[in-house]
Amino acid sequence: MGMRLLGILVAIALIGAGVWAFTRDGGILQTVTEERVEGALLANGMPLPMAECMAPRLTERLSIEQLQKLEKLGPQGGEAVIPESRSEAIARLRRVEDSEAVSALIGTATSCGIELIGKTL
Repeated sequence: MGMRLLGILVAIALIGAGVWAFTRDGGILQTVTEERVEGALLANGMPLPMAECMAPRLTERLSIEQLQKLEKLGPQGGEAVIPESRSEAIARLRRVEDSEAVSALIGTATSCGIELIGKTL
């Protein structure tokens, strides 16, 4: 019985270590999520330096569900990759239906834009 209990405790410890490695800041889940967000930003016309700046910040600020809601910003039904007018851009933002996610997106884009401009001066 003692060996069985030891085996169970070792298994629990290994599972706990795996869950921690997967979910901690900088863990596997965050890394994969950042890569997916960066890829989505690039696919939707975002320049590489902006995508590289925004992806880690968005994954830090937003839940997986909120990041998935931001996918609604992508082109639908014959829309161009990049919105062709201000009204189209606003319509896409409204599709997200999550003001916190939209606010995080706008704030992140603004701060990254300012940082990148500062680096070029």
